[in-house]
Amino acid sequence: MSVAEELPGGTDAALLRQSLDEVRRVIVGQDHMVERLLVALLARGHCLLEGVPGVAKTLAASTLATVVGGTFARIQFTPDLVPSDIVGTRVYHPSNEKFDVELGPVFVNFLLADEINRAPAKVQSALLEVMAERQVTLAGVTHPLPRPFIVLATQNPIESEGVYPLPEVQRDRFLFRVRVPHPSAHEELEILHRMSVRPPVPERVLDPDKLLALQEAAEQVSVHQLVADYVVRLVMSTRAPAEYGLADLAETIEIGVSPRATLGLVSAGRALALLRGRDYLLPDDVRDVAVDVMSHRLMLTFDALADGVDPESVVKQILQAVPPPLVVWNQNR
Repeated sequence: MSVAEELPGGTDAALLRQSLDEVRRVIVGQDHMVERLLVALLARGHCLLEGVPGVAKTLAASTLATVVGGTFARIQFTPDLVPSDIVGTRVYHPSNEKFDVELGPVFVNFLLADEINRAPAKVQSALLEVMAERQVTLAGVTHPLPRPFIVLATQNPIESEGVYPLPEVQRDRFLFRVRVPHPSAHEELEILHRMSVRPPVPERVLDPDKLLALQEAAEQVSVHQLVADYVVRLVMSTRAPAEYGLADLAETIEIGVSPRATLGLVSAGRALALLRGRDYLLPDDVRDVAVDVMSHRLMLTFDALADGVDPESVVKQILQAVPPPLVVWNQNR
């Protein structure tokens, strides 16, 4: 029996569209952010939301957690936060004269790290094992996190006081870096009408077991060899741009993207294909997620940073220069 037949309520795509619609019933506009949050969840990846205050980053994360189901926790990152506030610590109890382990708030399905760049690097590094290994080690004992697990982090890119830029090793742990813009005038008016009286309350559509089944279905999406080769060419063009007709980027890119970008392009593309109702990956799926997967992993040169070069524009230039393959699928097979 297929995953789609096992899940009640229709096919995988129908369930995912229903989940998207339920989130959009609360969130006005921001369709790109909402879709990327669900794609990251299907791809077992973490998502970094970057935008000015008040553009519904936190509301979108909490709404998605409600719609998908499972446990949810929010940690407000501040300069005085310590690692034990996140992962937990050992506590001595005089009554029984022994230490007990008190697990931290990361032991949930959805962890919202609000304003993650306000905590120092020591606290941010406490999330590395959590994000990469999905476990926490306390006093030599490893404690696995619940499944599924995803970190949704937010940060404000315009502030410079009291913030600590995320180290490259931690940015690389995020599948997506999604920029969240201001709403348009039409969306602003809809926000006023929808949220000023009685804000809508989301309803649960999925549960953790259904989500795990959908994640497995995303991993079974077929990847043609030509599409896999296209992913590798996109990644290699950031490391040796001159070999791919992008000699002008040699003075812009200091270090290309890591192998996590290769895996992320495929896993995110698979999840997007499943969301679009297909069981095979197309080059268009890869192109649609490339900016969000690759831009935050690029390390630009000092001159490029001084000139205000945007990493997203570099990725878009690569997408224009590296041609996608023409893949013809046999729909009857």
